Amino acid sequence: MTNRSPTQRRGDQAEDRALAFLLEQGLELLERNVASRVGEIDLLMREGEEWVFVEVRSRAPSGYGGAAASVTPAKQRRIRLQAQRVLQQRFGAGHWPACRFDVCALDGGGIDWIRAAF
Repeated sequence: MTNRSPTQRRGDQAEDRALAFLLEQGLELLERNVASRVGEIDLLMREGEEWVFVEVRSRAPSGYGGAAASVTPAKQRRIRLQAQRVLQQRFGAGHWPACRFDVCALDGGGIDWIRAAF
C-alpha cells in the first residue's frame, strides 16, 4: 500500500490503534478490511461466540460533529449489506453466529468504543 494518500494513511493509523485497543479488550481479529462493491468492514472480530463488525472513524477537529456522527444511515446500510455478504460466504444457509455492529470513534487522542452502535 505504497500509494496511499495522507488521509488514507491517517485512516490506516486509526484502524491500527482501534485494533490494538480491541485486542487489549479481549476481542479476536478474524479479518481486516473486508471489502466488495457492496461495502467494507474495517475490522471483523469475535468476542466469545459473537461476531463483531467494527467501523473505525477518526476525526481530529470535531467541528462537524465528531467521528461517531460520521457513521451515517447510508454508511450503516453498506456495512450491514457487506456483513450479510460475509456471513453468506462463510456459513451459507447454515446457522449464522450472533452478530453486532460496533463503532470505534477516535476523536483527538481517545477511543470511544460504542458497542452495538447500530
